[in-house]
Amino acid sequence: MVSATLKKIVAPCWKPSVEGDSSCKNGDAYGRIDGLLWYKDLGQHVNGEYSMAVIQANNLLEDQSQLVSGPMSLLEAGPQGTFVGIYDGHGGPEAARFVNEHLFKNIKKFTSENQGMSADVITKAFLATEEEFLTLVKKQWLSKPQIASVGSCCLTGIICSGLLYIANAGDSRVVLGRMQRHAKEVKAVQLSCEHNASYESVREELHSLHPDDPQIVVMKHKVWRVKGMIQVSRSIGDAYLKKSEFNREPLLTKFRLSEPFHKPILKAEPTISVQKLHPDDQFLIFASDGLWEHLSNDEAVDIVQSCPRNGIARKLVKAGLREAAKKREMRYSDLKKIDRGVRRHFHDDITVIVLFLGSHLISRSTWRGPFLSIRGGGTISDI
Repeated sequence: MVSATLKKIVAPCWKPSVEGDSSCKNGDAYGRIDGLLWYKDLGQHVNGEYSMAVIQANNLLEDQSQLVSGPMSLLEAGPQGTFVGIYDGHGGPEAARFVNEHLFKNIKKFTSENQGMSADVITKAFLATEEEFLTLVKKQWLSKPQIASVGSCCLTGIICSGLLYIANAGDSRVVLGRMQRHAKEVKAVQLSCEHNASYESVREELHSLHPDDPQIVVMKHKVWRVKGMIQVSRSIGDAYLKKSEFNREPLLTKFRLSEPFHKPILKAEPTISVQKLHPDDQFLIFASDGLWEHLSNDEAVDIVQSCPRNGIARKLVKAGLREAAKKREMRYSDLKKIDRGVRRHFHDDITVIVLFLGSHLISRSTWRGPFLSIRGGGTISDI
């Protein structure tokens, strides 16, 4: 049975929406904008259809994202597939933007060198992107020391040769909607492992990696934080917690630790899972933690299952915003009037990408559709 709360969330899905439906030369190829909301309601990827949406809350959008459909390597005969990246920045947008520019290029590079996709390829791409960003930090350190305190969570999904690779560093999340035939319903299956100090397993991992530091995790303002500074234990960037040379003046005092450290406090290496896609696997919901603060896995999957595909990422974002408004005892219509910056007191930047899986398309090695790379916010180009 669907709960009363869930019925309220799902109800708007039953009415066709024409919001932002103004015609343009390319339809919604570049996506559309409605205030602080950007969305691409429906498009085609190698393995099925997709929907994307981004809502801005910060003064500068710190969430970045991309979806790539086509070659996964630099070789003409290399594998083809679909790549999704959700990059949730913190401290500023620079690291997330950098990852958006460099991570997939590194994926293609290492897939070419290794003549195929693998978990090792993805790990190498994450670590190479990390090293490139830390090199940038070093170059800009004296003129822009603030860049040492900027980082990004990084969640990626790759569908290639019938396999699904999920790699995560940080606390974004991907949830699979899988058909349970005996129950005749779609169940939520979380596929990503999150690295947030609120989880006891993450605190235990930090204590095991830093046995001589009793202050490696500290409760601050009722929230567990690594060194009292940051909630996530893995990221790209955050140089001030990776190398002691960036944890000193001229970095702001609030980011500086009282004692030097001799090995990285945070890691950039992702947790990776690899699995074969099953015909009962219906769709994947990739989202930054801004969505999961307000919707459970089951609620998100029920919404996707219950609503038309067209505009489904936008509907998930709006469902999250309605819950955020309800928590502050305000109406969604009033929340929409709050501008960026101030909006961050009510909810985070939220990015959602929904991938629908065509079971007959997953294992094929050729693709006759367009090879596209689209980024949250509307950048689109041939690859």
